Amino acid sequence: MNDGTIIGTTRGRPVGSSNLPGLDYRLEAAAFGRPTKPLIDVHSHITGARAAAVYRDVARIYGVGLTYSMTPLPHVEAVKDVMGSTIRFIAIPNWGATDKSRAYREGMLEDLEIFSAKHNAKMMKFWNAPRFREMFPGDAGIDLVELDSPWRIRTAELAQSLGMMFMAHIADPDTWFKTKYADAKIYKTKAEQYVPLERMLDRFPAPWIAAHMGGWPEDLNFLSGLLERHPNLHLDCSATKWMVREISKHPREEFLAFMTRWKERIMFGSDIVTTDDHVVPAKQNPNHPKADQASSPETAFDLYASRYWALRAMLESDFDGPSPIADGDLKMVEPAKYTDSSSPMIRGFGLPREILELVYWGNAERVVGGWEIAHQ
Repeated sequence: MNDGTIIGTTRGRPVGSSNLPGLDYRLEAAAFGRPTKPLIDVHSHITGARAAAVYRDVARIYGVGLTYSMTPLPHVEAVKDVMGSTIRFIAIPNWGATDKSRAYREGMLEDLEIFSAKHNAKMMKFWNAPRFREMFPGDAGIDLVELDSPWRIRTAELAQSLGMMFMAHIADPDTWFKTKYADAKIYKTKAEQYVPLERMLDRFPAPWIAAHMGGWPEDLNFLSGLLERHPNLHLDCSATKWMVREISKHPREEFLAFMTRWKERIMFGSDIVTTDDHVVPAKQNPNHPKADQASSPETAFDLYASRYWALRAMLESDFDGPSPIADGDLKMVEPAKYTDSSSPMIRGFGLPREILELVYWGNAERVVGGWEIAHQ
């Protein structure tokens, strides 16, 4: 962890949307210092052997020793060959399937069995973002869209029988509810996203991780209420751009009080997404929706490293300055004020070592690792 070296001052890399000031992310990693134990990233999406090799390098220099990944089944073996014992897999549906109706129903049950039997997965992920309603509008999703709908319950029951705990994506940024989700008749309000989650937390007592600080980093009081009501609930700090933008807005005293109170319920996660599209020049027919984020091994390195840099700068340093990552949400809400290259400020909270050690690895070892051991 940081020993007092000034963070955010190195230069030398090409400027891009993941590195607006041209930081040398390798030197920046050295400035943070090595943690006393390897960090555990409980939330990532590692796909593609070539991209995984770039990510492996980034993880190593930023002190990440174990990564939990939502890797699609067809890519698991290739990623495992690159990452070895430093990666474990979270069971997910086949998001890229042409027949999405089947993929999220019967197909998901089949995939859970494979993830369990072949890859020893002990966690499964429910993706329940509001835009899931766009995929299954009206009656097409009546048995699927809500987190406590019949097919979701059937999936959770199978996962439970296979010895899996749960992760869930429940809501998206407040900025999205002001813009793309403004029609509550279609997407419901942000608060309404949590009613089915709370029912599922009560129905399935295994540990749950609500991704992206539960989907509401903007409202720490709301998150405290969720955690109070559900002792099996934990949060991760993944979705780096969103987290650093919104958490940095909180006064230090307020965020420190929240993290002190819930220090045993928060886990480190990045939401880093890798794809082999990132390590080749601009694609005519990309295979991945985020293919345009990088176009060479060097820019892919910066893309992945920027996420660890920003999270560690916010959590453990005294950095106070603009994020090196362009954030399109700013322009989405205030197009007259921001551009595609605008970024928010990062507030370095310099959390106490006791809290950092729990967030960085202690809670994941106890909750996720403990669950894995108990359900072998």
